[in-house]
Amino acid sequence: MIELSEILIGRFLRKKWKKQSVQKTIIRSPENYFSTIKLSIYVIISIYYKNGIQILIPRKPAYLQKSYLRNMNDATLQKLKILAESAKYDVSCASSGTVRGNKSGGLGNTVGGMGICHSFTEDGRCVALFKIMLTNHCIYDCAYCVNRRSNDIPRTAFTVDELTTLTIEFYRRNYIEGLFLSSGVMQNPDYTMERMIRVVKNLRVIHRFNGYIHMKSIPGASRELVREAGMYADRLSVNIEIPTEENLKLLAPEKDHQSVFKPMSYIHQGMIENMEEQKKYRHAPRFVPAGQSTQMIVGATSETDREILSVSSMLYRQPSMKRVYYSGYVPVNHFDERLPALQVPPLVRENRLYQADWLMRFYYFSADEITESERPNLDLDVDPKLGWALRHPEKFPVDINKADYEMILRTPGIGVKSAQMIVASRQHTKLGYWELKKIGVVMKRAQYFITCNELPTFTIQEARPEYVRKALTQKANDKKRKNPDQLLLNFPE
Repeated sequence: MIELSEILIGRFLRKKWKKQSVQKTIIRSPENYFSTIKLSIYVIISIYYKNGIQILIPRKPAYLQKSYLRNMNDATLQKLKILAESAKYDVSCASSGTVRGNKSGGLGNTVGGMGICHSFTEDGRCVALFKIMLTNHCIYDCAYCVNRRSNDIPRTAFTVDELTTLTIEFYRRNYIEGLFLSSGVMQNPDYTMERMIRVVKNLRVIHRFNGYIHMKSIPGASRELVREAGMYADRLSVNIEIPTEENLKLLAPEKDHQSVFKPMSYIHQGMIENMEEQKKYRHAPRFVPAGQSTQMIVGATSETDREILSVSSMLYRQPSMKRVYYSGYVPVNHFDERLPALQVPPLVRENRLYQADWLMRFYYFSADEITESERPNLDLDVDPKLGWALRHPEKFPVDINKADYEMILRTPGIGVKSAQMIVASRQHTKLGYWELKKIGVVMKRAQYFITCNELPTFTIQEARPEYVRKALTQKANDKKRKNPDQLLLNFPE
């Protein structure tokens, strides 16, 4: 087998390094490796130079390397299956924008602008996060949770060393680019929080792991533990779950909003103090550089979209709150009569809430403008921005060459980047139809709400809002309409 390996590598060398001149070449090929290799000229080799001698050491191709999951013992693999399944209902992780550079002797880094939890970045890349729970044991009996105390499901827990080792091994094999760590509540919030901190501390201090870490802060945890967690995690999050205190008490009698808002205030105060320390000391350690986030469940209780957006608006007034996530209720506990009898999660409503959330964060809308007291819920047929424009035809049409930046942002079909380019471009020339199209304005929507040099005068003032609504939603409704012949198999006789 050694002679065969030397011949294969020799053929490979003649093809790739025919013109290279070396004094001597030594080929080291362990017999135990080449006893498993198949006949192929695609041999991966490592090249070392020592005293002018080129040493070639073959390495196993990727398809011959055993997977880490196959080598994992059955107990750890079973824990991984159970706890990864339990963690999938938490959606409060995504792109954060934090930057944590690698250091000498460290492992990994966090690249600014990259997303987490299989989210897509601006350049189209999809990146992954190790989304896992420390344990699915829980002392609470929340009606909406799959890990509630009364559920008859397999229970297990990772040790600190097991979870640390899994994260490092998965990262080294390029399975993941960071960690999202949550947990059920064992014994009490402080006990669980302390074990989670030990995991992230071991990663940062012992393994010198510089990848992204998103850690859930347990409601009711003490200020000292929250502050310690913030020194190791890139982002902390405390889930509100239910927007109103009354409905939270209905579905989770053992919880209250005070236990959620206290850790939020600890994180906010810690970030403010850390900003002052950064001004005084250049190399002061950062506290939660990616801020905090939270999550609300949509559809499990009777809250309207107006109430949900009001809570989000209140949270966004704190600079430390970076994202509010909305999770459509997934019916996992069908036996509980307190929960609605849903067949599928309210995904369309969830999407409209995310769109409304975007309007509050980047388009200068308030929660009271997006929804009205007469219409407390969002229109599921049109996006919130178009819905606001149809309810206020007196604000349009907008002269694209004269209107201020905020009014241009409120125009359907114009995004933030397009509005910025319009304001910058109109200083040099008047903008017409083709200029707006090149900038990126969606003219099929915007044509009813703007005027410029080359556009016709058929705007929302000439056409009724009902006509504009029908014109903009007809194509979408045609796509949703099912083809009656779709499931028919007509074979020739």
